[in-house]
Amino acid sequence: MIISHDVAGPAGAPAVVLLHSTVCDRRMWEPQWQPLAGAGFRVVRADFRSCGESPAGTEPYSDEGDVLALMDHLGLERAALVGASYGGRVALRVAALRPARVPALALLCAGRPGHVPGPELAAFGAEEDALLEAGDLDGAVALNVRTWLGPSASASVRALVAGMQRELFESSADAPDVELPEPELDLSAVTARTLAVSGGHDLADFRTIAAELPRLLPDARHIALPWAGHLPSLERPEEVTALLRDFLTG
Repeated sequence: MIISHDVAGPAGAPAVVLLHSTVCDRRMWEPQWQPLAGAGFRVVRADFRSCGESPAGTEPYSDEGDVLALMDHLGLERAALVGASYGGRVALRVAALRPARVPALALLCAGRPGHVPGPELAAFGAEEDALLEAGDLDGAVALNVRTWLGPSASASVRALVAGMQRELFESSADAPDVELPEPELDLSAVTARTLAVSGGHDLADFRTIAAELPRLLPDARHIALPWAGHLPSLERPEEVTALLRDFLTG
């Protein structure tokens, strides 16, 4: 299956693939994808399965396999990957499995393969599970908006994230229970030039992951955004678009 996606920018230009947080879908990149295309990149934004317009999986699959299949489908031999949260975790897996195909990684408050949740993330997960088990969808949506957006997020962004999260909860409730295998991998295999971004208002887990990536990857640097929560590309979109553009142009 080829996951749902949009493409913008000149054919043959350096490719960039935008991978969303699982609080959201590919609409989270609305502020970035056209400006990056205008900066001379071939930009792809995609929905993981069960998110946005991509259907749920019906048999075991991997999100990194879906990303590589999409790149093949579009004829992209190489592409920089920009990943937010879970999308960053997927980007790291793609870059470790197929290093020659990923020249650059921009990781915004990313997850990391093998990371064991700390107390803050575990407490969030337990509270979300309890709300969903009680059938309190409104409460679960509000918890996610409160947890993942920092103080710079506008009311319209909070409404957008709430809508995307609600749709994800609703689609996941009807989706079959399918295994997503995630074998261990060696992050030292990553050769991509990497930017790891953390947010000062994010959970400690994601601040720690971003800070430790320069010790785990051969060519990585960390930037802390003191104003940001977990989704800085939505919270201050123009600032993050400029940051990504400058990094991708190298």
